[in-house]
Amino acid sequence: MPKGYIIGHITVNDAEAYQEYITRDTPMIAAYGGTPIVRGGTSDTPEGTAFERHVIFEFPDFESAKALYHSPEYQEVAEIRRKNATSQIVLVEGVDP
Repeated sequence: MPKGYIIGHITVNDAEAYQEYITRDTPMIAAYGGTPIVRGGTSDTPEGTAFERHVIFEFPDFESAKALYHSPEYQEVAEIRRKNATSQIVLVEGVDP
């Protein structure tokens, strides 16, 4: 079964307020089986619109990634991100091994 991924491209507008989002979403991601593959770090955008921060979380399957994102608990915390950053979030199914 293919793994699932949540990929985020983010530009933080208020770093102090955004920290609450990171603190609260991290245990939720883990509870759905998610692990960080990329969380910040140096990046280069040779094409397209640049964001400051990039994250990739790997989940056991696509359904787990979707379940986290659409859960009421995560959506409540996601409002913190939406208020303090500009972001693009993508849910992706990986390739079948």
